[in-house]
Amino acid sequence: MPFPRSKRKLYTEAELYEYAVGALARRMRTVAELKRLLRQKVEAETEFGKTLVELIIRKLKDQGYLNDAKYAAAYSSFRRDNEKFGRMRVITDLKAKGVHGDVIDTAVTPAFDEVNEEKQARAYLQRKRLVKPKDQKQAARIFRNLMRAGFRAKTIFTILKNWEVDDETLTALDSELPE
Repeated sequence: MPFPRSKRKLYTEAELYEYAVGALARRMRTVAELKRLLRQKVEAETEFGKTLVELIIRKLKDQGYLNDAKYAAAYSSFRRDNEKFGRMRVITDLKAKGVHGDVIDTAVTPAFDEVNEEKQARAYLQRKRLVKPKDQKQAARIFRNLMRAGFRAKTIFTILKNWEVDDETLTALDSELPE
């Protein structure tokens, strides 16, 4: 016998605000992420639900609890310094989190201006404990790993050439690049 579906609790404005503040206390979020969370707590299809979510978002922005520009700047520097990711990976991740393109540009550009991409890629390889490839298969693995980490093909090929990977392998890897 299946359990009867209980009705979802609908949040009032004060309860929804408290929920949003609690969610932001646990970790920083973008406006889009927080809207997604709040819509689950109200009847998002109704005009009242949409208005309530927008009201809470506006209130949090006015109080300085919610700011996509600060989020993008902090996220960019964290991913650069701790995860050792490249510029393209950070941009892709921020887009997936719902940050606007202009905000991404203004946050990521200063974060990666002074970064030597080859040095960053080598730090990423060290962090992942990836060493000089012994064969074509390992070279391809390193190539794909660095592509996923957001580094440019030019930087990846420079590293592989310094590791004396043969030209045949580099040509094969070059054909894997997206157009």
